[in-house]
Amino acid sequence: MPVTFTFGEFLGARSVIGTTLAELGDEYPNLWVLTPDIGATLVEFRDKFPERFLDVGLAEQACVGVAAGLAYDGNIPVVSGMLPFLSMRALEQIRTDVCYPNLPVKIIGTHGGLVGNGGSTHYAVEDLTLMGALTNMTVTSIGDPLMVGEVLRQSMSMTGPLYIRLAVGKKDKVLYEPGTQDIRIGKGIIAREGTDATIFTHGTTVAQALDAADELAKDGRSVRVVDMWTLKPIDQELIIRSAAETDGRFVVLEDHLAYGGLATRVADVVTDNGVHLKAFERLGIPQIYAGFGEDEQLRNKHGYGLEATVAALRRVIAATP
Repeated sequence: MPVTFTFGEFLGARSVIGTTLAELGDEYPNLWVLTPDIGATLVEFRDKFPERFLDVGLAEQACVGVAAGLAYDGNIPVVSGMLPFLSMRALEQIRTDVCYPNLPVKIIGTHGGLVGNGGSTHYAVEDLTLMGALTNMTVTSIGDPLMVGEVLRQSMSMTGPLYIRLAVGKKDKVLYEPGTQDIRIGKGIIAREGTDATIFTHGTTVAQALDAADELAKDGRSVRVVDMWTLKPIDQELIIRSAAETDGRFVVLEDHLAYGGLATRVADVVTDNGVHLKAFERLGIPQIYAGFGEDEQLRNKHGYGLEATVAALRRVIAATP
């Protein structure tokens, strides 16, 4: 896909999905795209390859089942929809029909976290816990819209299933200058170097983490920001190295339940490898149904907005082991 957007500008991840899939359809004649009635972003593929496009209507379970059948027949199916429903309503089908036989079904969708102002039924906040628990599933959460195209391209050669979590996908901030990052599934990105602490994050909160690091820099503090966009398999080497290089001081920030997502996975790596930390804090959604509101408003309300992130970083840097 020709790159026409640069760092700091806004681009819809949905448009990247549509353009990329239409291009990949030429290269992969066995690529199919399916949707449970959420196909507005897929018009380019639908118009170009109508014989390989299926809209099953509001039936996420059926959509995943059909995708599994297509994969059994040697095809590469991509299911695109809203993650609150794909991750929960179709969980059994994803587990049994896709993950059990380890089929190359890609599940990509929007409304990961408290975005979209749709209320608690329309927020995917448990999804990373659910998908991460499934054997054979690769789990990603992408904040930079330009990364979506690259990840989809890489996924064409994957033998097993993939979950791609996005925000609303209409206006996403380009986080990285095109070509400056080595984007590989299973590897984190150091979005900003630092030595006093590391903040691990993914998806919609990467931009907030970078803003928090900027704020700490005013105090003369150096914060490393790690975009851990692949949660499973997680980049263990980067976590262990960051503990050594940033004085064993970690904050994990995510637009997901505070337990069960990235923070839990980072804690597992630290514990399993006997890594000693001087301080560790997790910022995310508490055990509540968040209600209505804009995503920034809800983050502030529930204790993981920018101000809370800055405060957590200051606490871990000041902590005495």
